[in-house]
This record gives sequence, structure tokens and C-alpha cells, in this order.
Amino acid sequence: MDLRRAGRRLEMLTLSWNVIGVVVLVIAAWNAKSVALAGFGLDSVVEIGASTVVLWELADVAQRRQHTALRLIGVAFIGLAIYLSVQSSVVLALDFHPHHSPLGIAWTALTALCMFLLAHNKSRVGTALANPVLIAEGHVTFIDGVLATSVLIGLLLNTLVGWWWADPLTGYVIVYYAVREAHEALTK
Repeated sequence: MDLRRAGRRLEMLTLSWNVIGVVVLVIAAWNAKSVALAGFGLDSVVEIGASTVVLWELADVAQRRQHTALRLIGVAFIGLAIYLSVQSSVVLALDFHPHHSPLGIAWTALTALCMFLLAHNKSRVGTALANPVLIAEGHVTFIDGVLATSVLIGLLLNTLVGWWWADPLTGYVIVYYAVREAHEALTK
């Protein structure tokens, strides 16, 4: 199979998963009033943008396009970090307790599994193509799996032991990774 076509298929799978995920996460976040689920939904929006940028870049491997693609991904992560920093701080300051979310728990568990598999394959194909944008997107997809796991842990702690504050703290975990990914994308 053509490696470039394999890269596009992996991005289309990621794009499709995240489009569905945004809908699921909006419903779950709204019902549970969860900062972590809302933040993860916004991360999925960033991932949709990142996948779109990578698909655009895979159509033309010019250096200029690669640089622009990485900058667009970095800027999207900065926006995510700012939003979640404010939202998580407000929720903690107001002592707001989110509800339980079985839908959120199920979705983040499935997302973690899917993102880790997609990340592995993107990194493999990106390395074979020597394509820094696909490699970077593979790393971002791996981080998405880590974030899904983090959100899952926060949701489980809230549901099983009543640690409501685990939800907004999970938002800060997403902030950390968003800032890290933004820095990495903007300094390449």
C-alpha cells in the first residue's frame, strides 16, 4: 500500500472518530456539567483541525506547507490551554460539583484505546515517509490517548469515590499537554 495513502487513511479515521466524539462529548459534558469532558471535547475540535491540516499537508509536502501546518496546530493548542485554565479555575473556585457520566466514562475508555492504536500507526507511517507533520500528528494522537485516560481517571474518581475536584484537575492535565504540544509545534 502507498504510504502516503496509508497516512491519509489514518488521518481520516482520526478525523471521523473526533467528529463523532465532539457530539458524544458535548452531550456527556452537558449532562454531567463536567469541565474535563468539555475540555476533552474542545481537544477533539483541535484534533479535527489538526487532522484537516495534516490531510492538507499530505496533499503537498512542500516545506512551507509543513511549517504552516505545524503553526496552525500550535495556535489551536494555545487556545485550548487558555480556555481550560480559566474554566478549571472557575469550577474549583466556585466549588462546583459535576455529575456522574457513564457515557463520558465509556467514550473516554474507547477513545484512549483507539487513539493509542492510531498514534502507533501514524508514527510508523510518518517515519517511513520521513514526514515531520505526520510524525508530529502521531505524537498529538498519542497525547490524545493520554488525555482520554486522564479524563477517564477523573470521571471514575468522581463517580466511585466522590472526588468532584478530580474533574477540574483533569482540565489542568489537558492544559499542561496543550501548552507542551503548542510549544513543540511552534518551535519546529
